[in-house]
Amino acid sequence: MKISDVYVGLGQETFAQLIRGISIGKLRTYQIYEGFKVRAHLHKLNTEILRKSIPRFWERVTQGDEDFGKDLAQAILLSHLDLISAVLDFLGVAHENGFFAKDIDPKPHFTEGWEERVYENFRAAYPEPVLVFYINHLRWELLGATEVYRPAAPSAA
Repeated sequence: MKISDVYVGLGQETFAQLIRGISIGKLRTYQIYEGFKVRAHLHKLNTEILRKSIPRFWERVTQGDEDFGKDLAQAILLSHLDLISAVLDFLGVAHENGFFAKDIDPKPHFTEGWEERVYENFRAAYPEPVLVFYINHLRWELLGATEVYRPAAPSAA
């Protein structure tokens, strides 16, 4: 599975919500603003331009632009480091403000069913599109997943 498969698997509406959640301030803080602006093929970068660029970004990821997809994932996830830190704490993974601690192998923390446990624990606290994207990003980046994770539909009571 590639990162573009994650975006496509989650769908265009979820993709749009992820783009709308990007924080320009966080991009500047973590010094990826200029690099992302160049990779996104934008002359100026602000929330309005990001919103208007969603269809073009969608076209790029559906065409398999992996470099852009990876940079976009970084912009999305840096904008939600609070979620990342909370999930890693929940799983018991050593990290430094949401970034994996050096010289650790986080894979043993991802035991059978971790996706559902994370989803159930955090779905009320964080936007679902970002939470599901992060779960899939971990599955793609660390675990070599071959399919996109989608949470089970809630059962009728």
